[in-house]
Amino acid sequence: MGSAGLKVSELSLGAWVTYGGQVGEETAAKCMSAAYDLGVNFYDNAEGYAHGNAEVVVGNAIKKLGWRREDVVVSSKVFWGGKGPNDEGLSRKHIHEACRNSLKRLQMDYLDLFFCHRPDPNTPIEETVRAMDDLVHQGKVLYWGTSEWSAAEITRAHGLARELGLVPPQMEQPQYNMLHRDRVEVEYLPLYRELGLGTTTWSPLASGLLSGKYNAGVPPGSRASLPGYEWLKRNTITPENIAKVKQMEPIRKELGCTMAQLALAWARRNDHVSTVITGATTPQQVKENMGSLDFVSALNKDVTSRIDEILQNKPDQADED
Repeated sequence: MGSAGLKVSELSLGAWVTYGGQVGEETAAKCMSAAYDLGVNFYDNAEGYAHGNAEVVVGNAIKKLGWRREDVVVSSKVFWGGKGPNDEGLSRKHIHEACRNSLKRLQMDYLDLFFCHRPDPNTPIEETVRAMDDLVHQGKVLYWGTSEWSAAEITRAHGLARELGLVPPQMEQPQYNMLHRDRVEVEYLPLYRELGLGTTTWSPLASGLLSGKYNAGVPPGSRASLPGYEWLKRNTITPENIAKVKQMEPIRKELGCTMAQLALAWARRNDHVSTVITGATTPQQVKENMGSLDFVSALNKDVTSRIDEILQNKPDQADED
């Protein structure tokens, strides 16, 4: 996890949208078990996922499966906790209450990772940093970080922590996939080198688009068909992006992998990515996702150049390493 001593699996399993929402507790436990058997040790969550139900599902599953707490890395995120005036954001009050509530739902004594789910313009960064430091010293959180913060905001938080003798943020959870590259590949470059920032990237399949399942339209039951996710069709599942996915079909056939495996392998090959968070609604999907690791080494410069030619979005200042 960046410069930290914590070890996370190359691929991980996230609860966004699926657990407590699309799939029930029994299926979630089967997916988590399949991932665990294939070497996954990191399970990502947030207070805002399914209004907290995702944490309940994961907590019950871990208890049912009888896993040792030492064998898994479990995260949550704080920002969207409810409708009250103090039930969202990054105030000291909400951070402490969100952590307590997440631990209760997960049936755990501590979180390995705790993320500030978005920057909060209404709360001073120092207040947030101090609150996170409190949780670390109380033993409720081992590492804290951010999600979708700008490089400037992360640098500010890190600088304040060092100046005040507090625990600094260790990791960031940004979106990263073939269609969304600039932040991870360019904006954060100084942070990897100077702060030892780790990354737990989300949406490697661009909400399913890069799996190819939307090539012939929006199938019933898919994420883009859910109420409240109309933005996916407006911003991601566009004719232009679907055309790019179709153009990559010959590449994935040559490699002998599925389109989803190609997209996951592409995200994992970036050395600045600590772990790629995957989603799954069936154990079979988990196994397909984990199989993507077999193709990371096949993505040589020739293959990635062909992909870049199709995508036409490689950042000019991207790190060639």
